[in-house]
Amino acid sequence: MATVQYLGTGRRKNSSARVRLVPGTGEFTVNGKTLEEYIPFAHLHEVIKQPFNATETLGSYDIIVNVRGGGFSGQAGAIRHGIARALLNVDPDFRSALKSAGLLTRDPRMVERKKPGLKKARKASQFSKR
Repeated sequence: MATVQYLGTGRRKNSSARVRLVPGTGEFTVNGKTLEEYIPFAHLHEVIKQPFNATETLGSYDIIVNVRGGGFSGQAGAIRHGIARALLNVDPDFRSALKSAGLLTRDPRMVERKKPGLKKARKASQFSKR
């Protein structure tokens, strides 16, 4: 018998996360590891759990995540976005709580490209008159 699954895709910077919510005890699995093993920063664990706090569903779903690209912060943001989208599939009434918390909006900020003649996107070499 197939169990019910709720899917959501989240993106942030160069990271992309595919999230599955399965009714359970609140266990996180990220790329085959526990959340604490995969992301070693406690403040990012809080970022990831924000959608559950907004909808008061913490501990009622097991979370299985495949995430790739970017660093820890971008991946945490992508996971958060994916969880919020998956919770919409669970119950459309969650939309107002998630929307007011700003969890459904994809963060469009990206790294600015490097320009020719500069060291980084905006950093130039020091000006000297002589």
